[in-house]
Amino acid sequence: MRRPATTRAITRATTLAAAALVAAGSLSACAVGGSDDGPLVVVSTNILGDVVENLVGDEVEVMTLMKPDADPHSFEISAQEAARLRSADLVVSNGLGLEEGLQQHLDAAADEDVPTFVAGDVIEVLEYAEGDAAGTPDSHFWTDPARVLDVVDALAPVLADLDGVDAGVVEEQAADYRAEVEQVDAEMTESFASIPAERRALVTNHHVFGYLADRFDFEVVGAVIPGGTTLAAPSASDLADLVGAVEETGVPTIFAESSSPDRLVQALASEADVHVDVVELFTESLTAPDGGAPDYLTMMRVNTERITDGLSA
Repeated sequence: MRRPATTRAITRATTLAAAALVAAGSLSACAVGGSDDGPLVVVSTNILGDVVENLVGDEVEVMTLMKPDADPHSFEISAQEAARLRSADLVVSNGLGLEEGLQQHLDAAADEDVPTFVAGDVIEVLEYAEGDAAGTPDSHFWTDPARVLDVVDALAPVLADLDGVDAGVVEEQAADYRAEVEQVDAEMTESFASIPAERRALVTNHHVFGYLADRFDFEVVGAVIPGGTTLAAPSASDLADLVGAVEETGVPTIFAESSSPDRLVQALASEADVHVDVVELFTESLTAPDGGAPDYLTMMRVNTERITDGLSA
């Protein structure tokens, strides 16, 4: 017996809907499977996250734990992020005491035999020269692009060796990115050379420019926070010593980091018996896309321009 048209229509619609659900399920399964089957690289800081993404392209999933504009010394992660960290195919971290708020999770992953790459292990490390941190490793190596090149050279083969990764793609990406970092290094060298010798002095929130100073021949006059971490606090004598240093050197500019409040730097500027400008730099964190420093290369170019302008005026 021939079914009524309405019945046929309902049956056909039901069949199409079922087919659509099956197709959607298949597509979803492919998407999930593609994510699960590919390697996962978890990176602690957003500066290193940007470097890793430039090296691997689409070859791996890169999960960066540190959000834009965060402080690497104190940012926290969720329980879900901690679980993914422990299940990663590779964990990339800065090391040298930088990730103070994250260290327990990094240690837990290492204890569970998650493969790790610590950038601080592959560079020539400087030590802090003064303050409570004197004699301990300086973790802010990325202010010297030559040391970032050392990290690129050591990290690229590790990424290329991950299961499921096309090593040739990583090698090509690494060569391209290396050339870009070298270009920024050359631009910094040329720009800083224009600063008069008597003006090549840096005062900032805390000691973050040791590597830049070592590489490009600056003097670090002092830091409002006299240590390697933004978790430290300056004493009255620290501020008094800095006021004396600013007055003695006559530096025209103090640099405030974007990852830390600059009110202490503003207070120092108002205390010194000279006119001192306060200029913001991007030093410990990248920003959101519209924040001025969305990637490492841009961050270094912006900082170079601001340091040069601030000390040449």
